[in-house]
Amino acid sequence: MRGSDGFGNIILRRISEELRRPAAEGVAMERYGAKEIRELLASGGFKLSKSMGQNFLVDPNIPGRIVRESGVDGTCGVLETGPGLGVLTRELCHAAGRVTAVELDARFIPLLRETLREESNIEIVNGDILKLDLVNLVKSNMPGLKYHACANLPYSITTPAITAFINADVFDTITVTVQREVAGRICAKPGTPEYGAITVFIHYHTEAKTLFDISPGCFIPQPRVYSSVVKMKKRAERPLLPADEDFFFRVVRAAFGQRRKTLVNALYAAFGNTHDKEEIAEIVSGCGFDARIRGETLGVEEFITLSTLLKSKVKS
Repeated sequence: MRGSDGFGNIILRRISEELRRPAAEGVAMERYGAKEIRELLASGGFKLSKSMGQNFLVDPNIPGRIVRESGVDGTCGVLETGPGLGVLTRELCHAAGRVTAVELDARFIPLLRETLREESNIEIVNGDILKLDLVNLVKSNMPGLKYHACANLPYSITTPAITAFINADVFDTITVTVQREVAGRICAKPGTPEYGAITVFIHYHTEAKTLFDISPGCFIPQPRVYSSVVKMKKRAERPLLPADEDFFFRVVRAAFGQRRKTLVNALYAAFGNTHDKEEIAEIVSGCGFDARIRGETLGVEEFITLSTLLKSKVKS
C-alpha cells in the first residue's frame, strides 16, 4: 500500500466507516479521532498539504452545530468548499435539499465518494472554488432551492473566497470557519484596529456575526490559533446602483489605503486629479465630519454619504 493507492483498500474503508458513524454512537469519533485518523492516513502514504491549508474538523459535535446555526434546511442547496474528510459534508446532506462539495485536492475525491456513498443528495466536484463559475454551478446542480455557502476555509484563501461568494450574489447566507482574528475583522466596528476595507465590503453586502469559536484541538493537524464560525446574511436591498457602488468602493479603499492620514489627505491622494484639496475638505465637512477625521471611523452609511457627495462634485 503506497501513496494514494491505499484509497481503494481497507484504509479507505476504515476511515470512511468511522467518519460515517452517527454522533448518536457517542464517543466513536472521539475514540477514533485525530490520532487514529492521522495514523491511518500516514499508513496509506497520504500526507496533508500545508500549502492547501488542510486542517480538518474531527470533533463530532462541531459539524452539527455549524449546520444548525447556519439555518440550512430542506429548502436549501448548499455549496461547500473544501470538504476534506467529509465530516461537515455529511451533516449538510442530512439537513439540506442538495449539497455540492468542491474539493481542490483530487486525492480526496475517492475518499469522499466512499465516505458519502449513502448520501443521495450530494454532488462532489474536483475544482478550485476561486476559478469556478459559482452562479452556474449552483443553479445547474441545485435548481429550485435557496442557495447557501458553507466552508472550513484555508487561511490562505479566506478573503478571496468570501469575496467570490459575495460577488456571486446568489447566496442567502455564507457560513464559514475562519481564523479567529479574521472573524474579528469581518465583524469589526468602526474605529477599532480590526476595522478595514474588507469589513466595509462585507457589511455593505451582508449582516455578519460570529456564531462561536473552535479550539485548535478540534482539527487535524492542529492549527496554532483558534478558529471562529462566522455567518453572513445577504442584505435584502443595497442602497447604491452598480456604477455608484464602484465609486463607493474606490472611496473606501482610498480611506483605508493610508490609515495614518486624515480622511481629507487620504482622499486627496486618490482623487487629486478630479478634486482640489480644499474642495475635498469642504465635502468632508459637508457630510458633517470633523476635518481631522480618519477614514476608519466611518460606518457603511457614512461612506455612502461621502461617496455620493464626492461623486457629485467630480469635474467633467
